Amino acid sequence: MILVPIMFILIGVFIKYGEMYTLMAGYNTMSKEEQKQFDVEALAKLMKNVMFGMALVVIAGLLLSNWTENSDYEFYALGLALLVGIPYLLVQGNSDRYKKDKNNGQ
Repeated sequence: MILVPIMFILIGVFIKYGEMYTLMAGYNTMSKEEQKQFDVEALAKLMKNVMFGMALVVIAGLLLSNWTENSDYEFYALGLALLVGIPYLLVQGNSDRYKKDKNNGQ
């Protein structure tokens, strides 16, 4: 189960610091003109922060699971991380905050 938070952290690092923007769903399928309309650096920072947050929740669940000797907590933590992290990422990533030209309406 420790591989899950490691994977979240690696995805965040690759996107933000490795500039692997093609790992962001939807961004890699946009045309070059569409990609220019978005602040990709800010989107990468959002993605990194969400991935790190999800990893932190899963690690906390793993630690709690080991401390209480109840393995259910690690699965609860993973579920919580996914149920909160993914919708948050979708809502924030699709907001106008990350569009360069907010006044144009596109």
